[in-house]
Amino acid sequence: MHDIRAIRENPADFDAKLARRGLSPISPELLALDEARRAAIHAAETAQAAQNAASKQVGAAKAKGDDAEFERLRALVGEKKSEVAAMQAEASDLDAKMRDLLLTIPNLPLDEVPEGADEDENVEVSRWGSPRSFDFAPKEHYELPAVGKAMDFETAAKLSGARFVVLKGGVARVHRALAQFMLDLHVDEHELSENITPVLVRDSAMLGTGQLPKFSEDSYQTTNGWWLIPTAEVTLTNYAANEIFDAIALPQRMCAHTNCFRSEAGSAGKDTSGMLRQHQFEKVEMVTICHPDEALAEHERMTKCAEAVLETLELPYRRVVLCTGDIGFGAQKTYDLEVWLPGQNTYREISSISTCGQFQARRMNGRFKPADGGKPDFVATLNGSGLAVGRCLIAVLENGQQEDGSVTLPAALHPYLGGKTRLVDGALV
Repeated sequence: MHDIRAIRENPADFDAKLARRGLSPISPELLALDEARRAAIHAAETAQAAQNAASKQVGAAKAKGDDAEFERLRALVGEKKSEVAAMQAEASDLDAKMRDLLLTIPNLPLDEVPEGADEDENVEVSRWGSPRSFDFAPKEHYELPAVGKAMDFETAAKLSGARFVVLKGGVARVHRALAQFMLDLHVDEHELSENITPVLVRDSAMLGTGQLPKFSEDSYQTTNGWWLIPTAEVTLTNYAANEIFDAIALPQRMCAHTNCFRSEAGSAGKDTSGMLRQHQFEKVEMVTICHPDEALAEHERMTKCAEAVLETLELPYRRVVLCTGDIGFGAQKTYDLEVWLPGQNTYREISSISTCGQFQARRMNGRFKPADGGKPDFVATLNGSGLAVGRCLIAVLENGQQEDGSVTLPAALHPYLGGKTRLVDGALV
């Protein structure tokens, strides 16, 4: 959400930054609403003052025994009361309209974010590792003999429909090991605080992180009004909702492993084979709440935390910075980490790490007390995948596949697998 005062002070800059996202100017509409809202508030306050003055005069007239003046003033107070109520209702309506409009406007990209219309214009920043050279044609994860029937799409379709999977045996254990490994790395090495959060949240939580009101079709809502979280970004970031932190308590760096739920609206025909794009999946999410001046440094730190997962698993990847046409609604700047998938012979996104500045904090009223005193200010928030567990499983399977049909598993996972090192026909050996 945006500060209307900043828009008043420099509407041209606001529209110019939105134009970098490909959006038309909106400050004229906002400022017209703001002017009408402030005028209505002023009129209501003036009428309220007149009502209060008349009310005092009613008491004075009664004390003097002036019945005629008492009745005239009492009637005037009644008129003013109705007038004030109408004016307050108008001011409230205009305030709600302006707030609703502000809630639909995306965050402003930082100046350093490259210009571009879509994902084709994202900019590669760096690469780590070299894609393995195979002596045979590498397969996609769902085709691997090592997986066998342990990745069961038919049973999942019978239970739930398309874009679901049932994992069994050794594949299920590798998936569980990956999540445990990620959590241990983030907690022990990166000093993130581990959390277990609900996966059902209120409207206010989804609104705070930006899923509502504009993207309701991307998530699932229960019949009694709860939302299934699309990521633990929603729960962890909303720790800041209506809070005022002491500056000394920042930054707060957290992680959580949860199920995530996405309707994948608009993705018909995309990644229909395998488990790359699912309605239900698991993710280890990272969130930081910090001082606004520290947000960019925290963004680099969080990105390195995600990269450490891939490097420890010996998975080649690249870092790209998203262009203005591809960054998410709440982001000021985003890095994507794309892991190499030999079965597809390409890099695919496995983590998205964003700094949101004070955008989400304004929506949820999350603030901090400056160390040198002064008025509380909004915190900055960041979020990133550390990592998407299912996609990491895909990468481990495809990069570790052998010509004999088995999969060699990364050394970092061996302690989580009882010392087992390979996957053969859906079983660990």
